[in-house]
Amino acid sequence: MKIYGLKNCDTCRKALKSLGDAELIDVRERAVPAEVMEKALADFGENLLNRRSTTWRNLSEDDRQGTVAELIAAHPALMKRPLIEAGGQLYLGWDKAVQAALLG
Repeated sequence: MKIYGLKNCDTCRKALKSLGDAELIDVRERAVPAEVMEKALADFGENLLNRRSTTWRNLSEDDRQGTVAELIAAHPALMKRPLIEAGGQLYLGWDKAVQAALLG
């Protein structure tokens, strides 16, 4: 199981602690693999972009232009976190539904 997120993100740390055998991949250090990002974009579309983040609020209107993939490639912290890859399926966020699906 892989968790794509930020090592200093509280939500990512909660997910990592709950999913003891998971590996946290910091998207600032290593980009999400292209095939995983393609599937995430297909599954979640615009929801993959965190428009409530400080990073988003600090971008100019010009910098906010572009596709979700382009924005996340340029500013990895814009990706909603965590993006969890488990058993060939992707999960976004760490809400009750994701916790129930992954923790049983």
